[in-house]
Amino acid sequence: MSQLKKGAFLNYTTIVLTNVIGLIITPFILNHLGSAEYGIYLTIGALVGTISLLDFGLNNTIVRFVAKYKAEKDDKGQENFLATAMLLYILISTIIVTIGIIFYGYIDSYFTKMNPQEIEIAKTIYIIFIFNLAVGLPGGALTGICYGYEAFVFPKSLNIARYILRSATVVTVLIFGGKAIALVVIDSIFNILIIIITSYYVFNKLSVKIKLHELSIKFIKHIFSYSTWIFVFALVSIFQWKAGHWVLGRICTPEVLSIYGIGIILGTYYGAFSTAISGVFLPRATKMSVNNASGEELTDMMIKIGRLSFIVLMFILTAFILFGKQFVFLWVGAELGEDGSYQSWLIALMIMVAYTLPLVQGFGNSILEAKSKLRFKAILYLSFMFLGTILGAILANKHEAIGMISGSVIAWIIVQNVMNFYYHKKIGLNIVRFFKELLSKTLLVVILSLILGYFINLIPGEGWINFISKSVIYVTVFSLLIFKIGLIDFEKQLFKNTLNPLFKLINK
Repeated sequence: MSQLKKGAFLNYTTIVLTNVIGLIITPFILNHLGSAEYGIYLTIGALVGTISLLDFGLNNTIVRFVAKYKAEKDDKGQENFLATAMLLYILISTIIVTIGIIFYGYIDSYFTKMNPQEIEIAKTIYIIFIFNLAVGLPGGALTGICYGYEAFVFPKSLNIARYILRSATVVTVLIFGGKAIALVVIDSIFNILIIIITSYYVFNKLSVKIKLHELSIKFIKHIFSYSTWIFVFALVSIFQWKAGHWVLGRICTPEVLSIYGIGIILGTYYGAFSTAISGVFLPRATKMSVNNASGEELTDMMIKIGRLSFIVLMFILTAFILFGKQFVFLWVGAELGEDGSYQSWLIALMIMVAYTLPLVQGFGNSILEAKSKLRFKAILYLSFMFLGTILGAILANKHEAIGMISGSVIAWIIVQNVMNFYYHKKIGLNIVRFFKELLSKTLLVVILSLILGYFINLIPGEGWINFISKSVIYVTVFSLLIFKIGLIDFEKQLFKNTLNPLFKLINK
């Protein structure tokens, strides 16, 4: 099995594992911290995540340039590029610490709805997060090198091990009385360990060398000419996922932040299943672009990836529409209450619906990155995400968390529909054919699943046994429908090839 296929498989393994563990551990953390402290933990994390913008898109730039130099067999160019990138990261980390120190003095005046004890917790968490970020950003470049080499197996396997060990440590610490501060310390320790281990792999196993042959301002400008637009997309992501915490942190209690944060978490779980597929295809998109692949060839690849993503996403979305409300209440209802659980479910559902189209067209963004044509999409997204945040802030004054997410959702829907015209006109992608083949057979499965799922949901009862029973029935129904009706020949063969090693192992 190739690194690409193994990478995609490990991505899904990671996602299934992290989502399952996350679903188990989140109410455990929420219960031990309380909704107020958990809200503080999420909000400070979002705030510091904003400062991570100072990465300026360098991590993705490393993936792209390393893949390019490797394809061109330009070892000297790669060495000089990586040395330059590391110098830039040292500068960035210095700036992060400086900005972190400056903002520290304004924490108590910004979070007006927190009491003095909550403010002190927020300040301590903030300091540790800043340290974590200053160290973690340069360390992340090492993973970017691995991806540029299409060496997906090691970093993704390491990430799986990290998540399991981190989760076990968190549970243990919370059982013995640890709070939010302890969680941040745990993350910092694991980040340092991962950096050390990845460094060994990159320099000893991949034999990567970093050497500054020439420090050129022109070359730095060339790097930033690519990374600038990735930076803008990072800014877009901030407005999508973190700006709500800023706004709500200013005008709402920490309890509301927990409701909003739980909805965001569920929404990001949804997106992760799709990016697991599309995320490993940036190097492939780079190669296709270098080789001047035609618009129809790129469309073919986008359809293949898009259909696989769509099938997975439709299973999750339809299930969440039907059974999600019951699940969220069972999951975190004890801490958030019935109304809080309902709001978290609604926030997550709104995200899932709006997020589906960008996710199934994720390869389109990889093409834009590979072709260095991110300018239009970056400006479009930034403009509307900013406007969406403003609209959300206005609505949040009356509708709090629901109002906040509404602004972002409206913006997402508008920009992605505009992007389809851009893909068609400027990139040469056949968007009409994309949608036609995307919905071929799969749309019928979605409709039938919702109809049959409605009747499954009528099964009387409450509690986890009732929920699990209905879920098992629905999984069976959807799986049969998608395999009998929804899959094309390529997907059936891919499915069989994936399961064959498992069947062989069982037969042994």
